[in-house]
Amino acid sequence: MSETILILNAGSSSIKFQLYELDGDEGLHRRFKGQMGGIGSAAPRLHAVDAQDRVLVDEVLEAEAADTMEEGQAVLGGWLMEHLGGPPIAVGHRVVHGGPDFAAPVLVDDGVLEALEALVPLAPLHQPFNLAPIRSIRARRPDLPQVACFDTAFHRGHPEVAERFAIPESLYRQGVRRYGFHGLSYEFIARQIPVVAPELAGGRVVVAHLGNGASACAIGDGRSLDSTMGFTALDGLPMGTRPGSLDAGVVVHLAAQGMDAGALQDFLYHDCGLKGLSGLTSDMRELLASEAPSARLAIDYFCYHAAKAIAALATAMGGIDGIVFTAGVGENAAPVREAILRRCAWMGVEADPARNAAHGPLISTEASRLRAYVIPTNEERMIARHTLDVLRGRGGGAT
Repeated sequence: MSETILILNAGSSSIKFQLYELDGDEGLHRRFKGQMGGIGSAAPRLHAVDAQDRVLVDEVLEAEAADTMEEGQAVLGGWLMEHLGGPPIAVGHRVVHGGPDFAAPVLVDDGVLEALEALVPLAPLHQPFNLAPIRSIRARRPDLPQVACFDTAFHRGHPEVAERFAIPESLYRQGVRRYGFHGLSYEFIARQIPVVAPELAGGRVVVAHLGNGASACAIGDGRSLDSTMGFTALDGLPMGTRPGSLDAGVVVHLAAQGMDAGALQDFLYHDCGLKGLSGLTSDMRELLASEAPSARLAIDYFCYHAAKAIAALATAMGGIDGIVFTAGVGENAAPVREAILRRCAWMGVEADPARNAAHGPLISTEASRLRAYVIPTNEERMIARHTLDVLRGRGGGAT
């Protein structure tokens, strides 16, 4: 029986999963992928497809079957037990925040898990849910190797001027610094650029990871040089329910009005961004379909700030050779890409309507000085590569 690696990417209401099979030369071949989604909603759904995208399961469950993350894990665990074809040799996990101490993927033990638990306040929307499956599997199979792969790791090594805040040194030593996130996605895209857009390999590229969570990253010669996200996943671009860059005075003002830390956290993570601006929804698809003026404002705001970020990151690199769009909105929302590129026209880039409507990969015109691409991301595959490398004793960064 072939060896396999199971990948889990757990969020607040969903668990994405992929199973990879290892071949003799250490290649990774996806056997299936899917998602246990809508956990805690009225209609939780388990969906999975095989390597040829044939549906293995597509089941809408009763609400009480997956009312909590633990129940959702149990449903998924039962399905996986029937379809794994034997226990995997390891499980790889996405963990959003690695803090100052974790700069590469790591084999999880009790000490690592305790250190990652301490970082929950820095990523309250993600970290608890990333760690929940790790704890659950350790309780049932303490002998099964589990590897934590960090969204912050790809951004380690930023120049000091990009990493620091203008605050006292003592706080920096305590770990208050700009970490950057979506690193697994950016690392995957950095490895895809030489394949999809070889003329940009080794060049200066801004990658825009646009989804319910959104950020942009300056990548030079395959390395992260700067990112819009900072100490937490609140900073930078506006997102589905998070505000992005916000004057700290606004937070001081809200605190003075009586909001405590818990209420502020809930407000900033759940009630702002596209949802707050539109007063309607955090879903870009619904906003694009709406004729409400507030929906148009939310879209324009999102595109305006994305274009500003691209320009700022180009400055950080001393120039720019290309732009790459990825993630749910970046890969699928042609009107959003077109609006962003229209604001970047002064850089010498223009969206080609037909190419953009077809979602690329190349979406800029032949006359454009800058090349613009759409490259689908695959965080789970990046996690699988790292997990394999940790098992082989090579550390992170498998190719």
